[in-house]
Amino acid sequence: MMVFGRVITAMVTPFNEELAVDYQGAAELARYLAANGSDGIVVAGTTGESPTLSTAEKVKLFAAVVEAVGDRVAVIAGTGSNNTAASIALTREAEAVGVHGVLLVGPYYNKPPQPGYYEHFAAIARATSLPVMLYNIPGRTAANILPATVARLAAIDNIVAIKEAAGCLDQVSELVRILPPGFKVYSGDDSLTLPLLSVGGFGVVSVASHFVGQDLQAMIAHFLAGNVKEATAIHLRLYPLLKGLFIVTNPIPVKAALNLRGLPAGGLRLPLLPAAEKEVASIRQLLVDYRLLPA
Repeated sequence: MMVFGRVITAMVTPFNEELAVDYQGAAELARYLAANGSDGIVVAGTTGESPTLSTAEKVKLFAAVVEAVGDRVAVIAGTGSNNTAASIALTREAEAVGVHGVLLVGPYYNKPPQPGYYEHFAAIARATSLPVMLYNIPGRTAANILPATVARLAAIDNIVAIKEAAGCLDQVSELVRILPPGFKVYSGDDSLTLPLLSVGGFGVVSVASHFVGQDLQAMIAHFLAGNVKEATAIHLRLYPLLKGLFIVTNPIPVKAALNLRGLPAGGLRLPLLPAAEKEVASIRQLLVDYRLLPA
């Protein structure tokens, strides 16, 4: 079972001028990420605009990224949804094209009770041999996957990690306290990566790693080596960028930043809109400040 690694990039889905998926651009971006600090790449997650991708587009995108990076980094397919049967079918298709794992978001809109969460994730996990990362993001799903439910799910052999984006270190502490050794808790919020590490978290599923993957790796390595002062210095230096990439709904800012840098991104599908002029100016200044663009 492939290890996901410490820094996983939640990759955007590049589109062309007609807002069709740019598969060649996705392959190029995936290779760039693999060479610049990413241990893994989430394809067709929230940052990849999964709600507006068709099933056929997702499967073709998974295949394109796997072909581009091979086994150099973990390719993690976003196959979760609020439809258990559809998620099982997509997970099986993702496994068939060679992805290394799947990311399963909490069912959105239908707001299941905690036993419903358990049965949903268990059914998908039992339909695949791939390692599974759960994804808790109450701000988008309108409900919280509680630590006790995650602990129940951790008893299923191939459920091995969670991307925790509730923004609550108390919840992370409880997860780490009750989960079995080896179960990995990832930050789903870039700016909380270092605080999460301090209570036993493992790594980050990141948006900022499109640009500062090596810096995030260095921060984590310093922390793990006991160099907390150095890790904190990197965190504080990166903090304005980590927050600035979320000045409006993700992935609007990161796509603007990628376009400014000349990396494959393109536009956004409705109901998302491109960054407004003042937002682009703010993002451009962030990139200049971090020497990611010339002044």
